[in-house]
Amino acid sequence: MNKIDLLIGVIIGFATTLLGVYLYLELYVHYDFSSGLSNLKNQGILGKVITIGAVLNILSFFILLKLNKELMARGVVLATILLTVITLLV
Repeated sequence: MNKIDLLIGVIIGFATTLLGVYLYLELYVHYDFSSGLSNLKNQGILGKVITIGAVLNILSFFILLKLNKELMARGVVLATILLTVITLLV
């Protein structure tokens, strides 16, 4: 059961980052999602936008801690670390 909670936390971490990137593209840059990602990759700033999107992981982390879901919160931290590695590679 513990591995499932950790996996759910990782999924939550990636989903909140995806939501953050989507909100950034829609509210600040005014691109639609698919063309915005390709334009940002061509400009070389996609990693920075992923980092901005990962800010929502802080909110999900503290919500999970408040709900006493420590393993899911660890999964969110793991997802953030994985996103850091992905951002360095992009």
